[in-house]
Amino acid sequence: MPETGVTATITIPGETIPRVELTAVAVDLLRSLWDEHGPLMFHQSGGCCDGSSPMCFPEGEFIVSDRDVLLGRLDVAPLGGTAQPIDFWMSAEQFEYWSHTFLTVDVVPGRGGGFSVEAPRGVRFLLRSRLMESFE
Repeated sequence: MPETGVTATITIPGETIPRVELTAVAVDLLRSLWDEHGPLMFHQSGGCCDGSSPMCFPEGEFIVSDRDVLLGRLDVAPLGGTAQPIDFWMSAEQFEYWSHTFLTVDVVPGRGGGFSVEAPRGVRFLLRSRLMESFE
């Protein structure tokens, strides 16, 4: 297991701090899912509060709209390995609610969304949030 998680790159023009990160447990799971499914992506389309579940799909299996917001790109590759970028998308409507938050993707036991690739493993991704102190 990695000692630390992964913080996303900044993808929103004009911002200087990242908006999303992965816990070490999430990194491990995503590496395993990448081995099984190939490149991956996240999309958060609903949920109003801490504890919402982002959906993880094989890259391109979920079509994002031109209104979706790319919150960040997370690279889960082991140190020195070939890049394994995972884009984290959020619906524009959801971003309006959560525009002031920093999100941490974690893993918990339980069943998540039926179409999310981790569902058959008896775990689900979960978002934890905290207020961002600055956006620029």
